[in-house]
Amino acid sequence: MSHVVVSGANGFVGRVLCRALLDAGHRVTGLVRRSGGCIDGVTEWVDSSTDYNGITHNWPAGLKADCVVHLAARVHVMHDTATDPDAAFRATNVEGTLRLAVASQQHGVPRFVFVSSIKAVAEGDGGVPLRENAPPRPEDAYGRSKRAAEDALTRLGDDTGLEIMIVRPPLVYGPQVRANFLRLMDAVWRGVPLPLGGADARRSMVYVGNLADALVHCATDPRAARQCFHVADNDAPTVAELVRALGRHLGKPARLLPVPAAWLRMAGRLTGRSAQVDRLIGSLQVDTSHIRDVLGWQPPFSTDEGLAATADWYRSTH
Repeated sequence: MSHVVVSGANGFVGRVLCRALLDAGHRVTGLVRRSGGCIDGVTEWVDSSTDYNGITHNWPAGLKADCVVHLAARVHVMHDTATDPDAAFRATNVEGTLRLAVASQQHGVPRFVFVSSIKAVAEGDGGVPLRENAPPRPEDAYGRSKRAAEDALTRLGDDTGLEIMIVRPPLVYGPQVRANFLRLMDAVWRGVPLPLGGADARRSMVYVGNLADALVHCATDPRAARQCFHVADNDAPTVAELVRALGRHLGKPARLLPVPAAWLRMAGRLTGRSAQVDRLIGSLQVDTSHIRDVLGWQPPFSTDEGLAATADWYRSTH
């Protein structure tokens, strides 16, 4: 049995990860900014400082952990209002991450799992599913901050011996999902016609239960030491296939208009939303062979099972 500290334990992924760790027999301490929101069985550790300033001195007396899984982050947003987005993302996702990792090492934690993002590598696959050693081409402040954090952590691990693991998920979905995925479900639920019938590029995603399972392996399996893993579902549906599947599970007919992808890209250029359109209809497939080869990992849930669970949650709230 291991003792795992999870930052962001009361968040979308954190709650599912904590449940998976507890179900596997591990002890869990949740590092959160405010009290409340952690699932039963998790010991709360509240640190309300900005970007973990002073975390080394605020480390709870007697806390001995085998691993820290770092989920908390300044997340990607479509319309950032920060005057300097790169500086804002760097303060939390790079400097804050490094403070927590240094504190972990100084307090005897041997392993640190950093949940990064496929955006640290690229926004599109260029026709070849992205592997862990793909040349980095992050395109926004969020992706650049995640890549910089990966590099800083790798240097820290080399200097101190702290075992750094990096996990790069693509879009994460599941019950309690927010942002663009929730807006897509809203549109399907309301019967909004969507111009995505011709969107045939494939996009890797990961169900939150599959990501949590992979993170449990990374936190506890000795073979994961100092590895970088891409984690995704087995399937990479097209956007049109995704909308149809959501419609089926929501009990609402998907209203897809067969607008050619070239027209959508033109509309994106005319409206200044090319980046948003490319993220929606461009190809982004993730190669997960490395985690399968090293850890023998397989997603415990199919994409259809994940979409069904997500739709069940959505229907229960409407």
